[in-house]
Amino acid sequence: MKKGKNLLILSALLIVLLGGAGLAYSRLSRNTAPESVSELPETEQIQENQESQNSELPFAPDFTFLNADGEEVRLADLTGTPVLINFWATWCPPCREELPYFEKAYSEYGETVQFLMMNETDGVRDTVDSAKEFCEENSYTFPVCFDTKGEGARAYSVLSIPLTVFLNAEGQLVYQHIGALTEEDLLSMLARQTN
Repeated sequence: MKKGKNLLILSALLIVLLGGAGLAYSRLSRNTAPESVSELPETEQIQENQESQNSELPFAPDFTFLNADGEEVRLADLTGTPVLINFWATWCPPCREELPYFEKAYSEYGETVQFLMMNETDGVRDTVDSAKEFCEENSYTFPVCFDTKGEGARAYSVLSIPLTVFLNAEGQLVYQHIGALTEEDLLSMLARQTN
């Protein structure tokens, strides 16, 4: 009898503890959320906004990254050209699945769209050298960039990869997609954005 009562008290305490932790997490995350892509409308709403005036579109968060030559580049410096950013990693199966589609898209749109294949370079699972080697082994020619400081991941609230965003030439966010894209969806999005 005493054992059952203790188990009941322990269960009640566990429920209260978990409930309190959940409440604290939701309040803290609401109060500390940075201004980023996570506060932007859903993908479909962004796409619908394309038909409205560009002044209504949100500007993309700026961040600094390394290009393939190891030079620091600011995203804002690329204003004037449409930009496609794909956050990915070599250890991510959905990322690996969609990379051939980005290679094809780069061969078709690389002259008119700046591709930033942003490797989430954490220095452990992915390093600059291992990501470059991965791309060489797979004959990828798209521009590989490195988010070595996590600035891009923070600016775009990257909680899972892959994440793809498209910026118009004015630096406004017009498309975002969380998860792997199909080849058809990627090419269709690029066709709509570049016409």
